[in-house]
Amino acid sequence: MVLAVPFAVTGALALVWARGMENDIYFQIGLVVLIGLAAKNAILIVEFAQQGLLRGMSAKDAAVDAARLRFRPIVMTSLAFVFGVLPLAISSGAGSAARRSMGTGVVGGMLIATFVATIFVPLFFTWFASRRSMSEAFHHKAVAEADAAAAARAAEPGAAE
Repeated sequence: MVLAVPFAVTGALALVWARGMENDIYFQIGLVVLIGLAAKNAILIVEFAQQGLLRGMSAKDAAVDAARLRFRPIVMTSLAFVFGVLPLAISSGAGSAARRSMGTGVVGGMLIATFVATIFVPLFFTWFASRRSMSEAFHHKAVAEADAAAAARAAEPGAAE
């Protein structure tokens, strides 16, 4: 879930840089909102993928299924948010610099987080789930070997003394 945040921050920084704006306090407040929304979207995908794992699916199948199930709701809510914030990004008049700074960062970050992170979050889930299953298998093998060695030592003559 944390791995989705850099996509959002990169998108925000890229659009703010492209518009020639500065990293001010309003932009940073927008980043806080953006990080929360990007993490929420990633959490939804990971939660559905975890449920798939618990139902006995492979990590890859669970991640693909979760991304497929959650893609449309994530895109719909994210684009609704982007269109809601768009007036801030294109505002003019008195005090518009703060609104433009916040809106530009949020629009850029949310667009990138929505379309890039929804591809990479299932990939990261698959990678971490397979690493976890490999480490659990290694742990179970090590425990079995230790148990076998202890049983062999106990079966040796004179070990009961």
